[in-house]
Amino acid sequence: MKATYFLGLLLAAMTACTAGDGSMQSGPAQAVSFTRVRLTDNFWAPRIETNRAVSIPSAFRQCEINGRFHNFALAAGTATGEQAGDFPFDDTDPYKIIEGASYTLSVKWDPQLDAYLDSIISIIASAQEPDGYLTTCVTNRSERLKRWWGSERWEKINSHELYNSGHLYEAAVAHYQATGKRSLLDVAIRNADLVCSVFGPSDTQKHVPSGHPIIEMALVKLYNVTGNRQYLSQARYFIEETGRGTDGHTLNDYSQDHKPILEQDEILGHAVRAGYLFSGVVDMAVQERDTAYLDAAIALWDNMANQKLYVTGGIGSQGRNEGFGEPYDLPNHTAYCETCASIANVYWNHRLFLATGDARYADLLERTLYNALIAGVSLSGDLFFYDNPLASKGDITRQAWFGCACCPGNITRFMASIPGYMYAVNGSSLYVNLYATSTAQVEINGKELRISQQTDYPWDGKISIRLQPKSRQSLTLMLRIPGWASDTPQPGSDLYAFTAGNKPSEAAISVRINGEELPAVQTVNGYLPITRSWSDNDIVELSLPMDIRRILAHPKVEADRGQLAIQRGPIIYCLESIDQPDKEVFNKYIPADAAMTFRYDPTLLNGSGLISGRAQLIRPKAGRSETAFSAIPYALWDNRGRSQMSVWMPATPTPPPPPPLPAE
Repeated sequence: MKATYFLGLLLAAMTACTAGDGSMQSGPAQAVSFTRVRLTDNFWAPRIETNRAVSIPSAFRQCEINGRFHNFALAAGTATGEQAGDFPFDDTDPYKIIEGASYTLSVKWDPQLDAYLDSIISIIASAQEPDGYLTTCVTNRSERLKRWWGSERWEKINSHELYNSGHLYEAAVAHYQATGKRSLLDVAIRNADLVCSVFGPSDTQKHVPSGHPIIEMALVKLYNVTGNRQYLSQARYFIEETGRGTDGHTLNDYSQDHKPILEQDEILGHAVRAGYLFSGVVDMAVQERDTAYLDAAIALWDNMANQKLYVTGGIGSQGRNEGFGEPYDLPNHTAYCETCASIANVYWNHRLFLATGDARYADLLERTLYNALIAGVSLSGDLFFYDNPLASKGDITRQAWFGCACCPGNITRFMASIPGYMYAVNGSSLYVNLYATSTAQVEINGKELRISQQTDYPWDGKISIRLQPKSRQSLTLMLRIPGWASDTPQPGSDLYAFTAGNKPSEAAISVRINGEELPAVQTVNGYLPITRSWSDNDIVELSLPMDIRRILAHPKVEADRGQLAIQRGPIIYCLESIDQPDKEVFNKYIPADAAMTFRYDPTLLNGSGLISGRAQLIRPKAGRSETAFSAIPYALWDNRGRSQMSVWMPATPTPPPPPPLPAE
């Protein structure tokens, strides 16, 4: 009976998922909206509330202080003076925060915030020119910013005019879905109609890609809301125009425009632009069932995951181009890992998962989310990192705002949307991608299902999932079994590996249904499928091993040779000098076989895991060679003032010296 049961599980999973090559499913999965998921845990729920109560008001206040709203009023003719700010894309800061604020309104209605958004949108709408054009520095004829935009509309490919449009559309869709109001949506539609008339394949239109991608996935969102297929076609146009050089513009790998996307085999250039562009490529490919473009996005993901990905999930090693360097060039002290790039990485991975049903993308989504991404904002919610190095001599700290302020606004819109990454539905299959105490209302084949989780994840690997259908319901529950719980830090990549003797056994993973243990764990594309007719209050108990594991990088990663990182569950740990007895990080090494212990400390950093052990001093003094060490989650460093920090620690007394810091 048990063998037949598991055969049924595997057959059901093969029907619901992809072929092993990652090709497109019979139909893409649909994410369960964040509005249908309510987090009540001690990890994400407080962060989301801090985003609502602190980060969003703080970011709006910075927009007021730094003239973002003034620029729209100036374009509307209701203010006087000069264009504020240093960049043509400053218009996107309010758009991003409006998007985040709209998400929060969807979950927790706030009449005061709703009225504030109405007032901002009124200013934005007044700034729009009669034909739909909306970029304030161009309307305001800002002489100071002419090096960006030139002398007329759409003159320069890197003017960010289309980037502004993309963020406008995303904010407009979020606001419309949250409030039902068309005030900003109508602004977006007028602008999109103008864009569709100006750019395209005909002889009378401009033949250029978007310059700074985001409008591609934004147009797909606008299509999904309006049903106007012209927007989907326009997204495809910008994607296909990449790398053509039709109007003689200079091809440039900085913007992924060095060759057509279908011909690209290495991820290059600006990391944020790359993540946004390939997110849009997947969106278009799914809508149009275009396997060639999906395969191209997967091939570039493979290149990134195997050669250009940080262990934290961060991407973009170089400050000079805010982007990717050479293969395996992953410095730690000078790692760029822009916060916006981590957000773009999550977008890209989520879309690839929805298109393919492959857990390796959800695994990287989780790695990036718990580490590189949330490191970008302080626990207080009002301080931000732009770049996120993996080592620091104590010379950097989060800031309240930046001249180029893309990251704070981006964080506000992302944090509010986190519940939307937990579940997805494809046919009769319900995917569980993230684990957190929560409740959700899910519709599967026209039937409502309530699902709830109880867990102390990410500190504990025990997860209890309760299903409550209104009547008996047949479905396949797809439980993601993270790669770190079995034999690899990141499935689909050999860039990182667990040290020898440090790999968990699949036997450590267990699943029970109503107290009865399943005889084996057999996964398909990283998911454990459980197919049955579910009754009210059926309970699935999943147990994932939470051993402390040491990670080594590929031998070609010169910066990490002789060094190891520490991971427990989905969390990457670091040493911060404030926690060390001697207040030093770079004077010690941790042998590969060093014993370590974990404990959860509710008083540490709003509640955090702490890993402790014994390290060796590299240059012993006074006969002392051993010292204690403590490690905290990487995402939580710099919440107690400036300090030294390192993710990678030498495993021997003669590690390679860290590179010098760049000159000021």
